[in-house]
Amino acid sequence: MEKYLPDAFLFAILLTFIVFILALIFTDKGPLDIVNAWGKGLWNLLTFSMQMALILVTGHCLALAPPVKKILSNLADLAKTPFNAIVILGLVSGICSWLQWGFGLIIGGLLALEMAKRIKNVDYPLLIAAAYGGFVVWHMGISGSIPLAVATAGNAANWVEKIANMVIPVGQTVFAPWNIVPAFLIILSTPFLLAIASPSYDKAKVLDPVVVSQLQKEEEEEEKKKKEFNPTSFAEKIENNIIVNYIFCLLGVVFFIFYFIKKGQLDLNAVIGIFLFAGLILHKTPINYVRAVEKAIKGAGGIVLQFPIYAGIQGIMIGTGLASVIAGWFVAISTKVTFYLWQFLAAGIINMFIPSGGGQWAAQGSISVLAAQKMGLDFAKTSMAVAFGDQWTNMIQPFWALPLLGLAKLKAKDIMGYTTIVLLWSGIIMAIATIVMAL
Repeated sequence: MEKYLPDAFLFAILLTFIVFILALIFTDKGPLDIVNAWGKGLWNLLTFSMQMALILVTGHCLALAPPVKKILSNLADLAKTPFNAIVILGLVSGICSWLQWGFGLIIGGLLALEMAKRIKNVDYPLLIAAAYGGFVVWHMGISGSIPLAVATAGNAANWVEKIANMVIPVGQTVFAPWNIVPAFLIILSTPFLLAIASPSYDKAKVLDPVVVSQLQKEEEEEEKKKKEFNPTSFAEKIENNIIVNYIFCLLGVVFFIFYFIKKGQLDLNAVIGIFLFAGLILHKTPINYVRAVEKAIKGAGGIVLQFPIYAGIQGIMIGTGLASVIAGWFVAISTKVTFYLWQFLAAGIINMFIPSGGGQWAAQGSISVLAAQKMGLDFAKTSMAVAFGDQWTNMIQPFWALPLLGLAKLKAKDIMGYTTIVLLWSGIIMAIATIVMAL
């Protein structure tokens, strides 16, 4: 992976070239028409890009909150054997990723580090693989970019609204039985599968004792600084004022109580707001949250850089009519029973080149929705079939593992053998789910 897999930004550029050539071949548009469509599309996803970046950042910040870290420490104490550690870690990571993918990624990494420091003979790469393995259900969850995009009226990536003038609430996607059942089957079964794959004690690659000592020293120094800190200036006092922070958070809490009383929809903005105020509350002071954001924002660089490129691809797809042409290809090879399966498999392949779920939906969503419209099939199921494929091949596409690997100080090749097991097992479950959808 490290030797042959280029940065995800290069994939976005290459895909632009491919889509440009396809538009030349399969539509009646000339080169200048295609360039014009591309240029007009470049900035169409700025709102969506910011929403995706904030989902990652707010989830990461919540994971860094002291009460959450305390819970992780207690969970790590529960695991007395390598087998138990992998199972507990996989379950926690899967549930948290279903709740909010940015939160799940970081929670898994932090819990893995805590377990690696406590448990003898546990394979450290397997721990990190179990943490990342939980991410395989993120797009089935309540922060999934596709179900939230199609639930958000006016969203630039809501292809269902643009093509069929509909908004699909999460009750018909995330909380539909055909999504909930396979999601939790994967969450509950995958950790045991990985635990069975644990190497023998003599072959386990344990966390280096020097690294353990260094991590403990860093934690002790950080705690010491917090205890010794004594704000003196007006600026320092107000930055560390709990009352100011909680009054501000009260505004958010009151708003969301009335929002849901009035039957407001769970959409992208609602999910971001809930995690923002939950993080602020748990970090206690404004400056603590600012410092958490400074740590978390590094992981959002790929979203900020790549989404305008995918917006340009979207511009070519729609502006030239290429999306409609490709949708016709899917209609030609699909039946009403196999359509969702084909969408799942196609999304899995495309995810290798567009590792962002939001970016993939920007490029593929119009094709899938148009094809579903032509065949008279369900838009909610079509959207989620794409979501299934997007999350599936993340297990062998290390883009979203990078924040976790950076935290763990490992490389992609260290965990890919284990995550391939997750790919195979979850793929079987999701493929069956897409067939069940059609019945």
